[in-house]
Amino acid sequence: MSKVVETRSMLLQVLILFFFFSAFVKNGNAGITSTFIRSEWPSNDIPLDNEVFEVPKGHNAPQQVHITQGDYNGKAVIISWVTPDEPGTSKVQYGVSKNYDFTAEGTVRNYTFYNYTSGYIHQCLVDGLEYDTKYYYKIDSGDSYREFWFQTPPKINPDIPYKFGIIGDLGQTYNSLSTLEHYMQSGAQAVLFVGDLAYADRYMYNDVGIRWDTWGRFVERSAAYQPWMWSAGNHEIEYMPDMGEVIPFKSYLNRYPTPHLASKSSSPLWYAIRRASAHIIVLSSYSPFVKYTPQWEWLRKELKRVDRKKTPWLIVLMHVPIYNSNEAHFMEGESMRAVFEEWFVHYKVDVIFAGHVHAYERSYRISNIHYNVSGGDCYPVADKSAPVYITVGDGGNQEGLAERFRDPQPDYSAFREASYGHSTLEIKNKTHALYHWNRNDDGKKVSTDAFVLHNQHW
Repeated sequence: MSKVVETRSMLLQVLILFFFFSAFVKNGNAGITSTFIRSEWPSNDIPLDNEVFEVPKGHNAPQQVHITQGDYNGKAVIISWVTPDEPGTSKVQYGVSKNYDFTAEGTVRNYTFYNYTSGYIHQCLVDGLEYDTKYYYKIDSGDSYREFWFQTPPKINPDIPYKFGIIGDLGQTYNSLSTLEHYMQSGAQAVLFVGDLAYADRYMYNDVGIRWDTWGRFVERSAAYQPWMWSAGNHEIEYMPDMGEVIPFKSYLNRYPTPHLASKSSSPLWYAIRRASAHIIVLSSYSPFVKYTPQWEWLRKELKRVDRKKTPWLIVLMHVPIYNSNEAHFMEGESMRAVFEEWFVHYKVDVIFAGHVHAYERSYRISNIHYNVSGGDCYPVADKSAPVYITVGDGGNQEGLAERFRDPQPDYSAFREASYGHSTLEIKNKTHALYHWNRNDDGKKVSTDAFVLHNQHW
């Protein structure tokens, strides 16, 4: 199919979606504020004895299996799992068939949190993989073993198609389960996760660790078979001095590795990868980022490394949204905006995904780079070189939805709705991508907001 026909097809999809859902929305000052009200399940965590948290059968059977990209260019994965009773082995057998012709050796650790002691956390780098290949892998633990598979991405190429899912603030409620099940039907090939994983910090004492374990088993149904690219949110900080726990991100950093060294980052909390036709930068909203700090220095260098001729799509992930018209967490991203927005515009970032606010919102391409404390324009203005900002903090966690949007809707806001859901970004080629936000509507996935994203470089 020619590029012209393909583009027309994408535009037709967007127009159909817009007219179909026009019954649910009203015009605001600038964009659309949805008036849809859904009947949500209670924002309570699923009980511990529910089958979604089922412990695998067998003595010391591996559990909480998940993978993430293990290098800069997509030819490696980091496989992580937990054995609950004893260390066992940290070996992974893998290959292009279930003959498992290769073996990789990993590491094992555990940690304590208050009086909770984690299981044995294994992390194994499997590298030297071929692009666009299905690999099977097997994790042994004495008499028990489990088998999974994953698909490596296509070789880095500017015109290669690839489909990402975007999830944030997931938690482990029935709403979370609805989001996860709908995402798994999307056909996306990897997850960009924008922070706030288990919401274990909503608990106290040993229950903190227990809820990290249940969440690991909860997401395994997807995360063991395709890479989830992690970023940290405020619920990963777990600063709890009343319990004697004062090391930030302790549970998260022990459980969820990232390939930060491959992008020359000094911290697992910020890093970059290249995958298919995308260059993805992950930032940490809760680590120092002002001028001269390690994260600032790293981002300055990483943006210069981006080669839009090889990876035309430049995507940034963070937890706290820079532009947000919800009463919840309003202007919390202003400090990072003041530091980094000028870079985002200069390097023509295509899209920035964030979470934190438990609702959905999409902006137009706008910037506020001319504002300063002694003068200048203090309002965001249309800017063709600026990113689109999208908040997807609507995964389903136990804190519920952020239903209070500011009125009137600001000019920079294109669409907003307080519902649970997930997004997909389907890159078609170096010039166009199709974006969808999918609402969880009474147990059904409904494509509610969609548009064609035009690449900033091409």
